[in-house]
Amino acid sequence: MWIAIELTRDPILRPQTWPVPFDPETGALVEFFGIVRETEGNDKIAGLQYEAYATMAEKVMREKIELLGKQHPCQAIRVVHRLGAVRKGENAIYVGIQSQHRREGFLFLQDFMDELKKDVPIWKQLP
Repeated sequence: MWIAIELTRDPILRPQTWPVPFDPETGALVEFFGIVRETEGNDKIAGLQYEAYATMAEKVMREKIELLGKQHPCQAIRVVHRLGAVRKGENAIYVGIQSQHRREGFLFLQDFMDELKKDVPIWKQLP
């Protein structure tokens, strides 16, 4: 499985191309954007601040992706996570998954996002 992980302070836009060619067996591209809402709990906010232990975050994400790939086989996954100040309405994370069938891609995405929030050393706080 091809894996790309990027932590960035730049805005996240929808990629027009992937740095890896589509596998001929790819039948689905599942994409997800996590967007900063205007509320956190019951409070209105202007945005969030994301910090990370970058080296460890990338390592843990890669390990989780490799494990999930055994449960939900996919050809490729691309993760881009914002760091620093992210205003409401902006993308905090992008996940793209190439899989043979949509089911594997959707299940992989759901499980990855759950694992990301549990164990990856990326923290959000109010600015």
